[in-house]
Amino acid sequence: MTAATSTNCKLSVVVPCYNEESTLRECIEGLLKIASPTLALEVIIVNDSSRDRSEAIAKSIAEQRSEVTVLSHAVNQGKGAALRTGFAYATGDYVAVHDADMEYDPNDLVRLLCPLINGSADVVFGSRFLTTHEHRVLHFWHSKGNALLTLLSNMFTDMNLSDMETCYKVFKREIIQSIKIEENRFGFEPEVVAKIADLRCRVYEMGISYRGRTYEEGKKIGIKDGFRALYCIVRYNAHRAPIYIQFGLYLIIGGVAAVLNLLIYLVLYRTGVPAVASSLTAFLIAAVANYLMCVSLLFRKGAKWGAAGELTSYTGVVLVGAAIDTSINLLLLSFGCVDWLSKSIATLSALMFNFLGRRFVVFSEKSRGPWRATRSEDAKDNKLD
Repeated sequence: MTAATSTNCKLSVVVPCYNEESTLRECIEGLLKIASPTLALEVIIVNDSSRDRSEAIAKSIAEQRSEVTVLSHAVNQGKGAALRTGFAYATGDYVAVHDADMEYDPNDLVRLLCPLINGSADVVFGSRFLTTHEHRVLHFWHSKGNALLTLLSNMFTDMNLSDMETCYKVFKREIIQSIKIEENRFGFEPEVVAKIADLRCRVYEMGISYRGRTYEEGKKIGIKDGFRALYCIVRYNAHRAPIYIQFGLYLIIGGVAAVLNLLIYLVLYRTGVPAVASSLTAFLIAAVANYLMCVSLLFRKGAKWGAAGELTSYTGVVLVGAAIDTSINLLLLSFGCVDWLSKSIATLSALMFNFLGRRFVVFSEKSRGPWRATRSEDAKDNKLD
């Protein structure tokens, strides 16, 4: 008897399904075999408006096996939406994800439960790249893309996963049901990893076997999902990423605002508007654009203050930045520096001040890192919106 099944527990397995008539029955039958006297199963098939016989097959299985429940979407929404539906329905002690395409071995789920049941972990990932188990050899560039996404995710979350995109993720039920899943498609993977990092969960990885499909055999994830994953890594991680990552992102945001600042200044100054008025007007317009990009892409609005307090503190940072920008610009102009160079130097100086002001005064959320706080100590700061 394995460690995972030495204690009575119930595992809810959510199976998102879209056009899987050729594998669904075999998939569920294999999944049901892992049940034991000490491991109860709840299998939740979420039919995401399949156009083939998947729903009929799922309902046929459910009629024969009381452990199986079928939920259906009237309109196809994507894997993330199907998982969101299934997670909300789950009643087990633990919740796992299992695809209907036969790429994963359900026997591995029993092993993945071990760190959860013995109290070591809150979440366990099954890694396709840490394994000594069998795995099918497939596409080189697909694997490298997966590795790149995992690397970027790790840089933002400050975790050292080997396989962020793995299907096999097993959670304590209270953990996954506390997370608001927003992504409807394959963006679920980087999103849930980001939000697990926010919760300071104890995450373990274990090697699993993998029999991947080719696209001819029905694999659905594509290049646009890879770009969406990149977006999700930034969207769901930037507000708590390590400070050097945040500064890199702010350089991009600040760079866009700086170019806008420079262009507006040059237009105004070269059309006869005095230097002080040109500089201040350009800076303030760029500051508004900077703020909108910051709260959309980098920091979370209201991270420290209420709306009025946030705007007050932000305005203070902007005014000091404007003073720095304008003073340096005028000083350099007085020494005969050409207009575009004086303004560029002034803008770069204000850029550094603005980042520090936003990061430590206006949006002062703690960066991630295992040395910063435990999950229980930091729970009050987590707002998964």
